[in-house]
Amino acid sequence: MKNVTHMKKALAVVVLPLLFAVASFAGDDFPGDDLAASPSVAHWSRLVGVITAPGLSNTVAGIASGTTPWTTTNGSATVNFSAGTATFSVQGLVLVGGNSSGTPGMVKMVKGTLVCNPGTSSQTVFDTGAVPLSPQGNATNVASAEKFDRDPASISPCNNPLFLIRVVPKNIWIATGAVLTEH
Repeated sequence: MKNVTHMKKALAVVVLPLLFAVASFAGDDFPGDDLAASPSVAHWSRLVGVITAPGLSNTVAGIASGTTPWTTTNGSATVNFSAGTATFSVQGLVLVGGNSSGTPGMVKMVKGTLVCNPGTSSQTVFDTGAVPLSPQGNATNVASAEKFDRDPASISPCNNPLFLIRVVPKNIWIATGAVLTEH
């Protein structure tokens, strides 16, 4: 009988704190969980190139990618939902592999694309105007705070926003925003 009582006390010491911990986390948001909700400003502190095997598309939100891997040396993007604008800057957006490795190849123009509610029936895509991509893989629209082709504030909510850099006129994506934060 003494062993049973001892076992019950041991279980209470181990299980009760665990139950309290689970209950306390169940109602709390983890850092970054609020990013699924529609922010007023979204910022991606990095832009990264598409990672794909040559000849295969790495489709995101139903949008085909370039079929060769790309990389970047730096970049960021910001979307202001209330103003309906996006700014982005990317440096060193170049191909990785093939005869054009280290260059943007035949890509001369890119645009920014905001995807709201990716992969759902309410998915919506907003594009900025095209900007030139330099032979070194640099592009920016920061000076113009490019307006989207439609007002993203009309989409409510814009859950899980994605930002893509797409080739003009092919509309395939070659880079995406990483490390999303909101203000």
